[in-house]
Amino acid sequence: MSLKIASRARIVVVALVATFLGASGSVAYAALDDQSASPSQAPASVAAVGKPYIKTELLFGTAKPNGGAPVTDKEFRSFVDTFVTPRFPAGLTVENAYGQYRDSHGKIERERSYKVTLLYPTAEARRDNGKIQQIRAAYDKRFQQESVARIDDSERVDF
Repeated sequence: MSLKIASRARIVVVALVATFLGASGSVAYAALDDQSASPSQAPASVAAVGKPYIKTELLFGTAKPNGGAPVTDKEFRSFVDTFVTPRFPAGLTVENAYGQYRDSHGKIERERSYKVTLLYPTAEARRDNGKIQQIRAAYDKRFQQESVARIDDSERVDF
């Protein structure tokens, strides 16, 4: 007799859960499917791919504050070849961009620019930080720039 009562109890619980899920829609499914408390984390059923890396994006402007000719494609490629690639020989990505910023005199500067993306293992971040700072300082000095913007983020990377 107790087996029948337990089975009936399960049926009632399943029916209540089904009713609850049907009434609350996809929000309930998302809450039940996601095993983590944070919406920024992948569900437990999804295996993480790759290894922990840092992604650094550097934004290089081309306008010169003294009004001189902007940095050319040839000059920028030469800078990447002679200064960036030797520090990050495993690879990098260069993209053409257009940006704007407020300079030290309060003027909005609009300019053609480049975005360089570097990926490196998290374990090498301390060592690579010095290399990135060298790249930024060299570009500022060589092309009379106020700064090279830097954006860092943690990623999972698989090649």
